[in-house]
Amino acid sequence: MEATMPKTALIWSFFMAFCSFIVIHVYAEDSQMGYRPFSGGDYNDHLRKLQEFKASLTRHDSLSVAPSSIPPSPSPSPIVPPTGSTSPRVYHVTSYGADPTGSRDSSDALAQAMADAFRGPTEGFLIEGIANLGGAQIDLEGGHYLISRPLRLPGAGVGNLMIHGGTLRASDDFPTDGYLIDLSPTSSANKKAETKKESSMSAQLSSSSYNYEYMTLKDLFLNSNYRGGGISVINSLRISIDNCYITHFTTNGILVQSGHETYIRNSFLGQHITAGSDRGERNFSGTAINLMGNDNAVTDVVIFSAAVGIMISGPANILSGVHCYNKATGFGGTGIYLRLPGLTQTRIVNSYMDYSGIVAEDPVQLDISNSFFLGEAYIVLKSIKGVANGVNIVNNMFSGFDKGVEIVQLDQNNGPFKEVEQVYVDRNNVRGMNTKGTVGRRSVQGNGSSWTVDFNPILLFPNLIRHVQYTLSAGGNAFPNHTLRNVSNNRVVIESNVAAPASVFVTVDQGVAN
Repeated sequence: MEATMPKTALIWSFFMAFCSFIVIHVYAEDSQMGYRPFSGGDYNDHLRKLQEFKASLTRHDSLSVAPSSIPPSPSPSPIVPPTGSTSPRVYHVTSYGADPTGSRDSSDALAQAMADAFRGPTEGFLIEGIANLGGAQIDLEGGHYLISRPLRLPGAGVGNLMIHGGTLRASDDFPTDGYLIDLSPTSSANKKAETKKESSMSAQLSSSSYNYEYMTLKDLFLNSNYRGGGISVINSLRISIDNCYITHFTTNGILVQSGHETYIRNSFLGQHITAGSDRGERNFSGTAINLMGNDNAVTDVVIFSAAVGIMISGPANILSGVHCYNKATGFGGTGIYLRLPGLTQTRIVNSYMDYSGIVAEDPVQLDISNSFFLGEAYIVLKSIKGVANGVNIVNNMFSGFDKGVEIVQLDQNNGPFKEVEQVYVDRNNVRGMNTKGTVGRRSVQGNGSSWTVDFNPILLFPNLIRHVQYTLSAGGNAFPNHTLRNVSNNRVVIESNVAAPASVFVTVDQGVAN
């Protein structure tokens, strides 16, 4: 008798065969593009369909169920943004019609973006009179923009705004006394405001002594096209200039006037794009950074071409990590010029003066330390009224070519230094140049009753010795009486009552106050 297969077993066999067909079919499709495992959603969907199919086979009415009766899988719900949300305060300049290729003038478009940012929502005030724009951004979107007039806000009295991420180039008719970015109020700032909000800002500004606060200029390439300068910051507070490349200026790469606490860092400035040994170096002009205010900082900045690297005419500034090879001293250039006689209050530390030195007029409270002077770069103390007080030039390295150049020099064309107090020049590492300082140590040997030690080759100031220490070591059985007989013209004379072979060791100091 032939065996018959139970109905349940028959259905189960049919189900397993169908599953095998599905798996093989899916794998075959995937093998054409490389194996790709199911995503979480695909796997769950396939598993649900298999389970439904298995259930239909085991139900008595499975044969009567039409395929169309199987409910479709649910589609994901769309993501709905939260109600009440507002757009970020980012003003994309191309939305205003600015040309990111630099082919046509974008002055009007950029000015409109600046105006909209100025009139944008505020969140109270920073310092009194400065409206807080809440971190609004003017995004240059990595474009290259040609402008024929300075980029300025339509008025003063705002802060917490960033301009970033692109290139600005001056057109051929850009004003030669202008700056690509000018943080100073326009001439219309004193006129009646056009909107209620601007009127309110003007009223608040009357109680503030600053134009702007907490403005950030970042990630910018500024090409002044040899027509004016790069950035101007006038009477503002807590301004940040970060990661900027400023070139082809004729006046100032960056001008900071009045106000205080402008921080310039991680930036590169040069009138001409070069890396040294430029054939036109003798003709470099302009000033890379002009600090005409106080409490500013320049950190990790390279100045590669300009007549003056950094000009300082305000007190209490600090320079750190600055590399100046803007124009060699031999060609008439100056790395750092301190033009604030009688109130310098400047610190220059951990910097690199590369063939370009430092000039300080009547320095009062000046610190130059832990810096490197290469290529016979040196320091000049320039007499205006003959004052030098509280000067430290210590722990620096000087390197030259054995041509007799002194590491620190005096410019007394306007008259000699007459008030010299607390000036300390010492502990400098010198190679290939002549050491100069305010502290001297020398020795002489001889058989006699008088010993003269000449400090002129190493002392900075002529005919100025404030303090003397000496030791006389007599040879043989001699035990002479001795004394300091004379100190004049930077010479020290030691005499004894009897002749004797002796060595005399002398230390002098010019900077000790009387």
